[in-house]
Amino acid sequence: MSSTPARRHRLGLTLTLLAFGQLIISLDYNIVYVALPDIGGDLGFSEQNLQWVISAYAVAYGGLLLLGGRASDLFGRRRMFVFGLALYGLSSLAGGLATHPGLLLAARAVQGIGGAFLFPATLSLVSTTFAEGRERNRAMAVWATAGAGGMVLGSLLGGVLTQAFGWAAVFYVNVPLALAGILAAFPLIAPDGPRGTGRSFDLPGALTATAGTTLIVFALVQGPESGWNAPPVAVAVAAGAVLLAAFVLIERRGSDPLMPLRLFRNRHLSAGIATTFLFMATFGTLVYFLMVYFQTVQGYSPLRTGVAYLVPMAAVVAGSNLGGHLATRFGTRATLVAGLSLGVAGTVWLGFAMAPHGSYVALTAPMLIFSFGQGIVFTTMFAAASTGVPPHEYGVASGMASTGLQVGSAVGLAVLVGVANAGTGGRTGEALRVAVTDGLREAVFVAAVGIAALIPVAFAFGKADKAPSTDGSAETAAVHAG
Repeated sequence: MSSTPARRHRLGLTLTLLAFGQLIISLDYNIVYVALPDIGGDLGFSEQNLQWVISAYAVAYGGLLLLGGRASDLFGRRRMFVFGLALYGLSSLAGGLATHPGLLLAARAVQGIGGAFLFPATLSLVSTTFAEGRERNRAMAVWATAGAGGMVLGSLLGGVLTQAFGWAAVFYVNVPLALAGILAAFPLIAPDGPRGTGRSFDLPGALTATAGTTLIVFALVQGPESGWNAPPVAVAVAAGAVLLAAFVLIERRGSDPLMPLRLFRNRHLSAGIATTFLFMATFGTLVYFLMVYFQTVQGYSPLRTGVAYLVPMAAVVAGSNLGGHLATRFGTRATLVAGLSLGVAGTVWLGFAMAPHGSYVALTAPMLIFSFGQGIVFTTMFAAASTGVPPHEYGVASGMASTGLQVGSAVGLAVLVGVANAGTGGRTGEALRVAVTDGLREAVFVAAVGIAALIPVAFAFGKADKAPSTDGSAETAAVHAG
């Protein structure tokens, strides 16, 4: 295909739009953290249940991500790109207008559904719009940079908007962004062809997986507050287990399952999914506990919290960019072990550095270390998970690993918030400040133990396995941002 100036210009505009779509997903992931205390105060969330503002999004996103990828194949990538943006815009408007916790959580869940449709559409559009080789690799790099940059921008923008206009602004900002993306999609993205045939939608699999995961996460969140023997908690555990068992049965018997269970026979993919789950359950929860420490213990404003996040977010981006190069040169196992070791050291140091009257300077070094290790591990684990997977199944393998990432976020947050809040009941004033700090420190130490537990998992990857040197780093950085 000739590379005329007109074609290059059009491809450049199309790539800008696809990167813009990824930026919206990435922004939404981080922008809410800084606003959480204000959201909790205005809408009446408890300290235990505030995590649902994050978990509602993560569960819906992770539970429907594979369904979103299948929808792009069946109904068309441009249609799903527009559909995902429309869900983002409408649910963000509803979130900003919410006056009750239930309304906000419903809006966050719909945002997660929007992400589950938008992310696979953007990734597949990059792959199909740009020619294999240098052109596609450069497009992937631009797309991934937008995702990684959105992590940093989201932290800062969340602080600016919350302080200047209130917490609702972190939702409203998505409305004009989504509308602009929808309007640009029609002239810049090629029309979809006829609906795909020969594949089923597997809606029963998607619904049982999402509902089962949601019920289990509900039990983990509500258990510490209501008691593990409370009827709603016990019923949620039992129903969740039944639905997840039904999901496994559906996937085993289905002719075209969302998650082919035979792929778990690939030890790299199985280890990769375990790694993504535990990675987000440990590394991925630390941003939440840092938010609580900055705003609840240290009394930071939303803007100051956003600025404080720039150090760990920048270190994650740097580690992600380096991780692919290290894995190519030294192999998957060595790179993962190195990144995990940095993560353990930095997280333990962070726990010791947290004090009721501590300083930001004392946190800087441990945040840099664990965040840099986090970036290295993040890039490497996705590339490692695809080792030995047939090329025509890269998409579903990446989707399985990404699902583990999102579900791990919700489950890990539920467990660790319970640990952090265990000793804070009935305390006020300085005693509460000390108890919150102690609880945060315990949660961080538990997270460090979880990171350390990933080191033996890393040995499931062969010593000589090398990560791909082209698309892997770019694609995985964007997955994390989403």
